[in-house]
Amino acid sequence: MREKKIILVTGATGAQGGAVARSLLQQGHFDVRIFTRNADSPAASKLKRLGAKVAEGDMHDKHSLEAAMRDCYGVFGVTDYWEHGYREYTLGMNLVVAAAVCGIRHLVLHTQPDYRALSGGELDVPQCDIKAAFRSFSEDLRLPATYLQVPFYYENFLKRFPLRQDQFGTYQFSFPQGHTRMAMVSVEDLGPVVATVFTQPGRFLGRTVTAVGADKTCNHYATAMQRVLELPVHYNYVPWELYRSLEMGGSDEWANLFEAQRRFVPDREEDLNESYRIHPGMQPFEKWLRKYRDQFIDAMEEQLVDTGIY
Repeated sequence: MREKKIILVTGATGAQGGAVARSLLQQGHFDVRIFTRNADSPAASKLKRLGAKVAEGDMHDKHSLEAAMRDCYGVFGVTDYWEHGYREYTLGMNLVVAAAVCGIRHLVLHTQPDYRALSGGELDVPQCDIKAAFRSFSEDLRLPATYLQVPFYYENFLKRFPLRQDQFGTYQFSFPQGHTRMAMVSVEDLGPVVATVFTQPGRFLGRTVTAVGADKTCNHYATAMQRVLELPVHYNYVPWELYRSLEMGGSDEWANLFEAQRRFVPDREEDLNESYRIHPGMQPFEKWLRKYRDQFIDAMEEQLVDTGIY
């Protein structure tokens, strides 16, 4: 019996890497090896029960990355700015170097647009610009790679940006996105997209794939929320300068991201159409919202009445 090729999945105990690992395991075309700092964590243990092998290590340690990639055909690489800050740069560079040293034949790397470059140096968006640097480095090394770009997650409304109720009883979310389209996707839909990319290398090597489940205005999303939740919901456009002044973690980074999207990314229509061709089960926002309606309401109820904009 022919042995299956091995895919190493980094970040597998997190949302994005976990979705990729589960989809690859369900698909069954590859053996899956996950890279984690704690092989006995609940998330790692669950993936082991599903059939994944575990390589324990740390992305700060290049040698542990190289050991984990040994005998692998492919690697899914993801890093998290919100966990590591500017140290993300070192982790991503370590990952790309290890892939080059180990002769990985298909690297699927989570990257993002270089918004600092797009804005002519006006807007720093480190959570994206750092990932763009990984892509540039990978291209310099001529790695066989596919670059996965991911817009705003639907799931951000469950944790990072839950709806807030104002003093009038209306629920709102507040972004500097203006009234331009804002692409979004469910993190769980990334798994099938990446699994398809790995199984069809001739179609995707050397390309960028941007996974998009919805590409509508924030007013459209507010209307969908109102329809599904049966509550008054509206979108509150907060100008970039004002959003940056808010006392919330990451306000500068998020303000610059929304402003960059508003000004330099008018739509993702081509990406949207390709995403549904790659993964016909991709969820539009309203379908996802109906599926997670109870969790959405729970997230809202955890917020206190707020008389401010956020």
